[in-house]
Amino acid sequence: MTVFYAKQPQPPRRKAAVQAIGLAVGLLAGLGAVNAAAPSVAPAALAGPAADPARQVAGALAVDTIDFKRGESGAGRLILRFSGDGAMPDLKTQGAQVLINVANAQLPANLQRPINVADFATPVERIEARPAGQGTQLVLATRGGYQSMAYQTGREYVVEIAPRAAAAAATAVAGAAAAANAPAAGSAPRYTGRPVTFNFQDVPVRTVLQLIAEESNLNIVASDTVQGNVTLRLINVPWDQALDIVLQAKGLDKRRSGSVVWVAPQSEIAKFEQDKEDARIALDNRVDLVTEYIQINYHNAAQIYKALTEAKGIGGSGGSGGGNSQNESGFLSGRGRLVADERTNTLMISDIPKKVEAMKELIRVIDRPVDQVLIEARVVIASETFAREIGAKFGINGATGKPGDRSSLGFGSTTDISGANASARAAAVQAGRSTYTATRGLNVDLPAGLNDAAGSLALSILNAGYMLDLELSALQEEGRGEVISNPRIVTSNQREAVIRQGQEVGYVTITPSQGGGSIPIPNVQFKDVLLELKVTPTITSDGRVFLNMAVKKDEVIDFVDTSIGDVPLINKREVNTAVLVEDGQTVVVGGVYEFRDRSDLSKVPFLGDIPFLGNFFKKRGRSKEKAELLIFVTPKVMRVAQR
Repeated sequence: MTVFYAKQPQPPRRKAAVQAIGLAVGLLAGLGAVNAAAPSVAPAALAGPAADPARQVAGALAVDTIDFKRGESGAGRLILRFSGDGAMPDLKTQGAQVLINVANAQLPANLQRPINVADFATPVERIEARPAGQGTQLVLATRGGYQSMAYQTGREYVVEIAPRAAAAAATAVAGAAAAANAPAAGSAPRYTGRPVTFNFQDVPVRTVLQLIAEESNLNIVASDTVQGNVTLRLINVPWDQALDIVLQAKGLDKRRSGSVVWVAPQSEIAKFEQDKEDARIALDNRVDLVTEYIQINYHNAAQIYKALTEAKGIGGSGGSGGGNSQNESGFLSGRGRLVADERTNTLMISDIPKKVEAMKELIRVIDRPVDQVLIEARVVIASETFAREIGAKFGINGATGKPGDRSSLGFGSTTDISGANASARAAAVQAGRSTYTATRGLNVDLPAGLNDAAGSLALSILNAGYMLDLELSALQEEGRGEVISNPRIVTSNQREAVIRQGQEVGYVTITPSQGGGSIPIPNVQFKDVLLELKVTPTITSDGRVFLNMAVKKDEVIDFVDTSIGDVPLINKREVNTAVLVEDGQTVVVGGVYEFRDRSDLSKVPFLGDIPFLGNFFKKRGRSKEKAELLIFVTPKVMRVAQR
């Protein structure tokens, strides 16, 4: 049995000790004598035939199975299982290949084949198992940078090929964890010790611990109950990982205090820690209680009391104190009491001194002013309308008259004729009028606009008892409007705020009469028409504001006439969203754009299709409507300093 270090030569002061230990272990194992006076131990001598009787008989061992798995961080793990004890594998690296030679173990014919492991996404792409003389050789073809580690436990030999980048990252993480003297919770252990190579055959565990202590410069104290032997082969393994492997293999555990490591069975360490904890609790139960009165300044004492008493595992519960549990748990000990006075906003704590100090520190963190946020919203409603119509009125009337009638040209919807035929004039004289008005008889009535057009041109020709009446009308309307609503509100961080402005619009409903009466009962109900801003801000650690908000803008646009009264027609605009905004930045959280384009044509069939003249028999209309709704939000953080 020999021990040698992989990275650097053995210090002279350790050679004699290592060789002496090797001599004692060799005598106990019955493996032969080791020359203690030799200045150094050659690796070739370690694997010589005299070191292992299994190698003296060819075929005494065989490779049972070859297994390959993917490990952590993309590492490839090769596991060789042998049919018996005493296998002596040797690991070598040649460029992009890793060679594993087992000179004293044969390879069965069913395992003599190449294995493609590229699908495992590890540095190992191919494994070729082949016989080499009376032994076995495995060739691992790799890609990229890698780092190899190997160890042997019993009949298993494990080779791990890890990516060099992943190994470097693991080393960096391990260095940070070692600096904190504690690994990250829930993470795999990281090892940073100097790589070593051990080759043990049925060696006492205490001897292995002594060798690891020599390499790590640690003071290792082993309990009297640490017994048993271990067989392992480790090549280029960090010493702290080697220590963990030995402890796990023998059911041991360790506790470190500075440069001293105590090693004992797991049950013994667990019992020691339990006894220590029981003694501490018993000591706390004998400590006199102290009472503190804590004034709450920026919070509510009842809410803090509720949060502390509802926490799982708290020692105190109930309105006037804690439970009767004698075990320490939660924020208070089993003897602790907590009372909240809402009138003075004060918390009263009664417990052992260290728990009272811990509660005061906790309340100091909770009871602090929170920053406030000013939220400014702008609801902009912009509308634009355009309408254009062109129409005509056309008519011909005939009447009996005499020569001498005159024609006239007039503007408007009627034509005033001062010179008319004799019969019409005589009728006017008998009626006491000096003039008369010719009544219009329209054959085509398609004017522009529902009411009087904005502009019209009329032409009436009265001659020989006939009247030609023609009127052209045109209408064009343009409108632009903008409504801006600007609600503002200030609230504390993570506190909902609501601001409303508007009115209640009433309308009448009918309720059937109760009993046998047939007269319905009218009721007046009201509908809210509001401008509302509801928002809950959250200030993030990087100074931004997360807004959970709802903006609503209602407007009465018309009333619908019913038999029992008018019912309001309400135009609703609402947005409900959550957005992350920079402090003081304005963002558009919502918008709606509407566009309407309408063309109308009214005409007299056939006559309206006549080129040019058809315009006197038709009416054209064109209308466009645009409406746009935009909602802007601007949060501003107002920092509150604690006094």
